[in-house]
Amino acid sequence: MTAVPITAELVRRRAPAPVRRRRFLIAVANNSLLIAVAIAFLAPFVFITLTALMTTDQALSSHLWPHPFRPYNFVDVFHKAPLLRWTFNTMVYSCLATIGVVVSSVPVAYALARIRWRGRDIAFMIVLVALMLPPQVTVVPLYVMWAKLHLVGTLWPLIVPNWLGDAFSIFLLRQFFLTIPEEYLDAARVDGCGELRILFTVVTRLAKPAIAAIALFSFLYTFNDFFLPLLYVGENAHNWVLSLGLAQFRSQHQVQWNLTMAATVLVMAPVIVLFFVAQRAFVEGITLTGVKG
Repeated sequence: MTAVPITAELVRRRAPAPVRRRRFLIAVANNSLLIAVAIAFLAPFVFITLTALMTTDQALSSHLWPHPFRPYNFVDVFHKAPLLRWTFNTMVYSCLATIGVVVSSVPVAYALARIRWRGRDIAFMIVLVALMLPPQVTVVPLYVMWAKLHLVGTLWPLIVPNWLGDAFSIFLLRQFFLTIPEEYLDAARVDGCGELRILFTVVTRLAKPAIAAIALFSFLYTFNDFFLPLLYVGENAHNWVLSLGLAQFRSQHQVQWNLTMAATVLVMAPVIVLFFVAQRAFVEGITLTGVKG
């Protein structure tokens, strides 16, 4: 007689009826819980969108469904506030900062992960300390420095520090670089490649998910940043970003909730689109980044 391999499907078929019924109920409960959590998470976004399509009188009432729909609210936002200027400033800040984080963090992470040199462990400990240090601790000396350079009120104090490395990005990339097999790097060294060439031709190609993840992290952080723009460009309305502009718009139109919600939807839209476009790279970068020491 031929032996039949025992598989999970076969075990499920041979399981008693009460066991199958219990497993079915557990699966239904888990799915129901996930659906309930998803609905609870999406409910605020639905409420914001519906409010953005109401008139001012409807937004101040208890009605949840617009009647009639007023999509012209999204056009009114551009007439009542320089939203395009705020968007341009935000994109300049976020894009340049993201490029700076990637360009400065990748070589540092590679040096901490794959190059043996005296003091490497101490340098990595300094990175970990910087990772745990709240940014508010260094605000005062940095503000004094930028004030002496007469750059307060511009976007440079927001952009330049990102070109000097980011502790979280360095740590994340280092952990990913440690998962790359050493044989690939040794083969490149045998072929005569230097460390820089290995970094740019071998490591960066294998580390695309991790690099995409830190780029997305950096873009989302700078896009939503409120504290540093308020500190450095709060007194110069010409260089306001979307977070500052939305706060000011909210204070000026605090009764017109439909316009406030319309502005909120417009501010959230680029981030939502970016996340769905880069979702695969984001998930791969997080799941493939190991915790190897």
